[in-house]
Parts: sequence; structure tokens; C-alpha cells
Amino acid sequence: MLNHWDNPLGTIERGYAGSSLWKWYELPEVIDQRYIDYARANASIGINAVVLNNVNASARFLTKEYIVKVKALADVFRPYGIKVFLSLNFAAPKLLGGAKNSDPMAPEVRNWWKNVTKDIYSAIPDFGGYLVKANSEGEPGPQDFGRTHADGANMLAEAIAPYKGIVIWRAFVYAADPKGDRFKEAYKDFKPLDGTFASNVLVQVKNGPIDFQSREPFHPLFGAMPKTPLAMEFQLTQEYLGFSTNLVYEAPLFKECLESDTYSNGKGSTVAKIVDGSVDNHSLTAMAGVANTGSDRNWTGHLMSQANWYAFGRLAWNHSLSSEQIASEWIKMTLTQEPKAVTTIQDLMIKSREIYVDFTTPLGLHHVMGQNIHFGPEPWLEKSARPDWTAIYYHRADSVGLGFDRTAQGSNALGLYSKEVQALWGNPETCPLPYLLWFHHVSWNKKLSSGKTLWNEFASRYYEGVKSVEWMQKQWNSVQSSIDPQIFADVSGRLAAQHREALNWRDACVLYFQQYSKQPIPTQYQVPTRTLDEMKEIVRIYQLK
Repeated sequence: MLNHWDNPLGTIERGYAGSSLWKWYELPEVIDQRYIDYARANASIGINAVVLNNVNASARFLTKEYIVKVKALADVFRPYGIKVFLSLNFAAPKLLGGAKNSDPMAPEVRNWWKNVTKDIYSAIPDFGGYLVKANSEGEPGPQDFGRTHADGANMLAEAIAPYKGIVIWRAFVYAADPKGDRFKEAYKDFKPLDGTFASNVLVQVKNGPIDFQSREPFHPLFGAMPKTPLAMEFQLTQEYLGFSTNLVYEAPLFKECLESDTYSNGKGSTVAKIVDGSVDNHSLTAMAGVANTGSDRNWTGHLMSQANWYAFGRLAWNHSLSSEQIASEWIKMTLTQEPKAVTTIQDLMIKSREIYVDFTTPLGLHHVMGQNIHFGPEPWLEKSARPDWTAIYYHRADSVGLGFDRTAQGSNALGLYSKEVQALWGNPETCPLPYLLWFHHVSWNKKLSSGKTLWNEFASRYYEGVKSVEWMQKQWNSVQSSIDPQIFADVSGRLAAQHREALNWRDACVLYFQQYSKQPIPTQYQVPTRTLDEMKEIVRIYQLK
């Protein structure tokens, strides 16, 4: 399933490839050829469901005006085996129907949803169902009335059950608690509800516990709700991966999560096997990807980002495929079949995600990007509308060290995992470096498994990350003769932009965290020529509307 975060006026939340594909003001009368092209592309990689609108949903999509527009798209997609779904606004009975409120236990509210659902299925007999973001980031939901997420989901499930539709309820919820740990919030809300959801409800869980960071540990809900089918939610659009200027092949990120062992039902209970239903014997399964498509001629802004759309579809049906195999398939169908060029581009793609992590958030650092637009570095962010939207909430830098202590001595978020997983990540001496700062506050002088102190390893990652982008540029230049000239030039320009952005990340983060470590930059690297104040001004300008 692709989740489109598209809005009625044609904008896309976290969209970096132009405007929405859906021309709502032309529908249903005008059927754009791209709708057909889009359906064919999805069918070719096994995507059989599409949510047309943003999870921060406008109630307008449930009106008769829009149902006929949705029907027009459903008619286009049907021959390609694709069902349409809608994100809904939980307050719609009040906003559209004049109800006193949207309490899921109120008879008039329940009847309103039954009537709207009947209208939809009268127009679209094979309508897939509803996707719901509720009581999250200001969106309305059942908790507004003292009800649970299960109460809200089951009300909708009852309305849609006669038509064999499903409800997909997102688990992306977190209370604003300055003394808490956002890592734990979804688990706290949903774990007690295991087994209380209707049989036609899927709970959709993001791959990690925070928000699509460039690297996250797998979400602790995977393995914690055996009585409830859990859908995976990945993000194809590169909200935290450099928008459309950065080349980041996401298959290794997907695989890293899917192959993580939860140990929920013994060794081998991987996230993938929980999502595909095999661990807990669920037949209702789904994998969702937040779409990276838009109106740009090449669909995804950065042409190389098409590979993420392709990889998502391939892994949704066969999670045993390797990142290398998927990359090779895509390169040969999209760029070139010249053997040496294929090998070079494949190597570049496979390494690209780790390179991005190195020059942005190495060693498990997370959530230090620019506020609001989530572009560029802003590790100094101290104030926001919520404490857990700041950077300092996550990195916890001080004169002693860096990182969020999630052990029993800290927030104990580690306690949400099995004992085997706790053993893997719980000891700072043996915790894999990619997850170190996710779970431990580590001294600047602590010697790591790499042989370097935390500060020296941390600073080195930023510098080597920039060098690696330069390596990516050289690798791409080496295949020029095998690539279409327009494609080659476009990707070359974006790699140059990525290099500029990598320098910004390096200088901003190294200079900022150096204030706490009070240690020199390793001698083999040049001290940044820009000051921290200059970097803060660059980032401030990024944020201007």
C-alpha cells in the first residue's frame, strides 16, 4: 500500500517531487493519462492498495462532492488490481453532519459513519477502507471523549464490516511530556489494547519509535501485540533523508528493520515475520509506504529515488530479497545494462544510506534536523511548541557526554523489548555503534570498539561522510558514457547539492557539539572555516517561509 499525504488544494505534506498527482478540481470529468501510468507502475511491483489523501485529513473527502472524484480514480485503478482507501478526519460527524460531537459511543455518531460508508460503497463497491490518524499531533480522536483507540477503530470497523472493508489505525501517538520519553508513548497507549481490536482492523506502526529518522531501532510494538495484526509503515518520501537533493537508497534501511529479531516467539521472530503474519498466524497483513511521487516528470524529483518506490514494492511481497539484487534489477531497467556501470552504481546505492547517516546523525544521534521543514541541521534547537520537537530533548549533550539514556537507569525504554534485545543494546560496552546514542549517554572520552574516543569517532564520521559524498560524485562521473545525458546531468547536479548540504551538516554539528566536548577536532581534519554563529544563520534562513 502507498499512503499519499496529498491535500485537496494539490499540495503534498512532506512532498519533494512537485504537486499532487490528483487534480481534484478536474475530477471526475477529466482523467489524466498519468493516473493510468501510475496504476501500471504500481501493478508492476505488486502494490495493490492506495490511500489517496493525507493522514492529517480534510473531512471534505467524505462528502458526496469528493466521493464521485474518488470513484473516478477507483475506476482507473481497478483494472490494475489496486483498491483505493481514504484517510478520514475523526471529527467528520461534527464537521460535516452537524452532530454534537464525534464520540464513537454516541448512537448518532455511529449512524453517521454507517451512512457515509454506505454512500461510499454504493459508488465504489470494492472500496478498500479507512486509514486513521487520531489523537496525534493535534488530530481529533476517541481519546477526546475518554474513549480508547480500540473504541474508535471498532466503531469504524463495525460500519465497514458489511462491505468487507478494513480499518487501518495508525499507532503514531505521543503525549507532550518534558520528563518522559517519546520513544515509549505508542507502546504505552497500544500494548494494553492488544486483543481488543475488531477482526477487520490493522494497527499501522512506523518502522521505528520516533519518526522515520535515518536510522532507528525497530519499534517495540513489533512483537508486543501478538493478538493484533500490525501493518508496517515505511517512509519513501525523504523527509529526514535530504528531500530530493540527496541520493539515499532506502532498501538497506527497510531490510535493517525487517530482519531485526524481536524474539517475541523465540529466535527468528523477525519484524518481517510479524508483519507477514507468520509468527502470530494473522491472515490480514499490510506494508505501507508514505509515497514519494508527485507531478514531476520523473515522478520522484530525484530520479534515483524511484529505486525506493521500486524496492518497497519488491520487499512488500518478498522480504528475503537482498538490497543488492533489487538495486541491480532497477538499474538495469532504468539506467544502463553495461556490466561495469551496473556494478559501480549498485555499489554507490548500497553505501548511500550509511554515508547519509555519517554526515548527519552518526552513532545513533537522532532528531537534530531543522524545525518544521525538517531540512538541514539544528542541534541547538531548545524551544518549540512541544519539548519533544526540540533537538536537545534527544541528544542530551552536556560536559560529560552525549546520548539519551534509555536503560533502567534512564527512561527504561529498553525495557519494552525482549530480554534478548535488551542484552544486545543494553550494555554500552557491547551495544553496536549504530545504536549507541539511541540507548546510552556516553562520555566524550569513552573509548569505543573502533579504538577512538566518542568525540574523535563522532567528529570523524562527519568528516568521512563528506569525503564519501565526494566519492559518490566520482563514482557517478565514471559511468557518464553509459547513462542518458539528461539523467546523468540531473543526478550530477543533485550530488553537488548533496555535497554542499553535507558540509553544512558537518560544520554545524561538529562546532555545536564541540562546545560540550571541549576537545579539538582530530588533527587529520581541517577546522571548519565557518563559525557556529554563521551556521546558525544559514539554518535560520532555511526556516524562513
